[in-house]
Amino acid sequence: MSVTRHYDREFVRTFFTSPTAVDGEEDSAKMLRSAGQLRGLQAPDVWVPDNEDATAPNMRAEGVENIIDVVANQGAEFPGEIHPRVVWHRESPSTRYQGFQQMLEITDPENGAVEHIDGFVIPEVGDIDDWKKADEFFTIIENEHGLEEGSLSMSVIVESGEAELAMGDLRDEMGKPSNNLERMFLLVDGEVDYTKDMRAMTPTGELPPWPELRHNTSRGASAAGLIAVDGPYDDIRDVEGYRERMQDNRAKGMTGIWSLTPGQVVEANTAPLPPKTGSWLLEASGQEVELEAQDGKQVYDGDDLSLEAVGDGGYVLQAGGERLELDDDELTEELLDRTAYIPSMNDIVDSMEEFEAAKEAGKGAIAMTQAATLVINGVEVDISKDRMWDEATYQAAQTPITLFQDVYEHRPDQHEELEEMYGADIVERATAVGN
Repeated sequence: MSVTRHYDREFVRTFFTSPTAVDGEEDSAKMLRSAGQLRGLQAPDVWVPDNEDATAPNMRAEGVENIIDVVANQGAEFPGEIHPRVVWHRESPSTRYQGFQQMLEITDPENGAVEHIDGFVIPEVGDIDDWKKADEFFTIIENEHGLEEGSLSMSVIVESGEAELAMGDLRDEMGKPSNNLERMFLLVDGEVDYTKDMRAMTPTGELPPWPELRHNTSRGASAAGLIAVDGPYDDIRDVEGYRERMQDNRAKGMTGIWSLTPGQVVEANTAPLPPKTGSWLLEASGQEVELEAQDGKQVYDGDDLSLEAVGDGGYVLQAGGERLELDDDELTEELLDRTAYIPSMNDIVDSMEEFEAAKEAGKGAIAMTQAATLVINGVEVDISKDRMWDEATYQAAQTPITLFQDVYEHRPDQHEELEEMYGADIVERATAVGN
């Protein structure tokens, strides 16, 4: 069967949680109010007032009241979607009932918040039957309050082996007349509780990276037409680690990630977007080093590679203790094997426009050339590589542009920052290409 999406957003970059009630504060909702005022790149695509793990059990009743108050007053102006997280547990009927009561109160039209609520996040789910129980509560709530069936989306946090296996059943279950699982929106990894459920251990006590879980969640989301989101990266000062985690996730098809601070929101909102400028990478001692652009040339300024011109058209390249004597063609081939190019937004748009023009002229494939002058120890070497573009290449290159277009459509509060980042002309072309 073909995958059909039942919501507007095709991509979610940021999943930002806020405690719903902070004990000991004069205004227990102050963190909710602060989050509800975020705008532009500091505002997440999905805001999650968190009435589960982020809020103490004795404060959750007040947390429900705070959600209602803040969302009713600030929800209309908030630029992202709002999906409160309620309590739930696959092994606890009483906890599931509490979650039902929380959702029922938050969505009561008389409280004024439901018109700004897009859905709810359900934690600690189990097998697919447990997902159906949650879905049935959503349907009851919608009928109780006169809401359209399916108008509230449901996202789940994958925090157990049962939930991980349930993702494999979801594709077959969605669309059956006995449930409304078409309301599903996000599949979110919760590595902390997943680690506990799996009884996993590491020597340092740190969380395992769980690449298998992230792959399975991304695959489950793709198969069911949903969106995959990685769990929290709790070392909030490790910005580089956060970026590396997101880069690894994107290679798995998982664009979204949990954000714990507005600073992480900014990083997660910008990281998936194509870069403003392109950059060349050179492999040295097993690491890819970004070259520095100087006067139109790409300069290597490290100690792991050295290049010397010797004799009549010969070169000596020393790399990681290896000494290579190369002629001009051999050197060019060696450096081509060691280099890669990260295209800018403008590069991607240019290439897509060129391919579209060629296709309109009746060509099925064209060659795109990337060229640069490398400088290593003052020695200049010109390299160029041709890449064949066909329809499959075009479709693969289109993904970051489709992401940009999705962001531009749904986040008008970010238009000004995006135009400052890329320039108005590039933004205009990027929103038009491929359509």
